[in-house]
Amino acid sequence: MTSATFESAVQATLQREVQVRLRRYLKLAIYGAIAVAALWYAAVQIKLSFGALISGVPFMWDFITRLFPPDFSYLSVLGNATIETIQIAIWGTLLAILLSIPLSFLGARNTTPHIIVFHLTRLLLNSLRAINELVFALIFVSAVGLGPFAGVLAVALHATGMLAKFCAEEIEGVDKGQVEAQMAAGATRMQVILFGVTPQIIPQFIGYAIYRLDVSIRSATVLGFVGAGGLGFSLIQTMKLFKYHQTATCIFVIFLLVLVSDWICGKLRRKVI
Repeated sequence: MTSATFESAVQATLQREVQVRLRRYLKLAIYGAIAVAALWYAAVQIKLSFGALISGVPFMWDFITRLFPPDFSYLSVLGNATIETIQIAIWGTLLAILLSIPLSFLGARNTTPHIIVFHLTRLLLNSLRAINELVFALIFVSAVGLGPFAGVLAVALHATGMLAKFCAEEIEGVDKGQVEAQMAAGATRMQVILFGVTPQIIPQFIGYAIYRLDVSIRSATVLGFVGAGGLGFSLIQTMKLFKYHQTATCIFVIFLLVLVSDWICGKLRRKVI
């Protein structure tokens, strides 16, 4: 190959690379313009206005000043509500753990008995995660009446969707070598699941369960907004009665409860994982 041919080949290669990069930059520019236009349209539709936020600062400050000083004498009333919130979170998470164990195996491609069962289970889990706890609480309040039982059921269903989905994804990602070794040794499908799959996902599942307990405590604090018991009921009642000093006490207790639960769950996660 002569030097002229070599130089022409190099120039042709460089031109192709330049053209590829130009097409790539053009695509990025087009996608970027579309994204900016979509975000701008969404901002207009939702009336996103930082000016309105700034002009509303005096009103927010007026509301915040009404909260102080907190009425700490109201703490004696919030004791039972705090315990009720913790009980809702614990029982809701426990029921979710029990429900999510079979659903996670049915919702994993490598352990489900049939592909139709897999898709139906995933559809169920997506439905449970799509509906907020407050909506579930409204449904169960109409079914079982006001009180913490409705909150337990609401937390349990939403948490089941989350735990089962995460666990199913962990099941699909297990080490296939252990599974194939047991199958080669003549193990049945149930034995493979019990001794080849389950031991690999136990630490991750426990970690997810602890995290879900932390989330459930946060969720249980607001379920009282729709009459499902807990601190949220006291919070909404004090706000409706314009007893803002007691409202501040409720917010303070919720903050402490979330802070303590986060610390405890963090300790548990570090010991397990």
